[in-house]
Amino acid sequence: MPVRTDRKLFEFLILEGAQAGLSWSTILRKRPAYRRAFHGFDARRIARYGPRDVQRLLADAGIVRNRAKIAAATANARAFLAVREKHGSFARYVWRFVDDTPVQNAWRSPRQVPVATDAARAMSRDLKAHGFKFVGPTICYAFMQAVGMVNDHIVSCFRWRALRRPQRRR
Repeated sequence: MPVRTDRKLFEFLILEGAQAGLSWSTILRKRPAYRRAFHGFDARRIARYGPRDVQRLLADAGIVRNRAKIAAATANARAFLAVREKHGSFARYVWRFVDDTPVQNAWRSPRQVPVATDAARAMSRDLKAHGFKFVGPTICYAFMQAVGMVNDHIVSCFRWRALRRPQRRR
């Protein structure tokens, strides 16, 4: 489903970065722990994390305890706030990569689903230029799928038809 709230978009961006190299099911199981550990994905609070917070996160068995991914989350919080300030909202910023409308694909097989697209590569370049970390094209495409910017359900999936209907903006 299309996600257009800044906090949810930030949450998905952090979770997609954490997922790099791991299965999405692992991160989904850890999602409640991430919400606790990262203060409900409050970007202002995360942007102020210091060494004590990093140590707390590295000791938290409920999340992926990877120093680079934790550092990326704090850097991404600062970049997120800067982008939101510049563009009015993070949602407005990221949704422009798909012209504010979910891309409706019609894949017949999971093998047809790409790992990245030109839009994901453009998003990755732009996010990196704004100081974001762990936002390569594959992560950006997974983010786009997760937040409903792209409908990559297989046409035989019941969700494909439901998501194909025009979405109303909220």
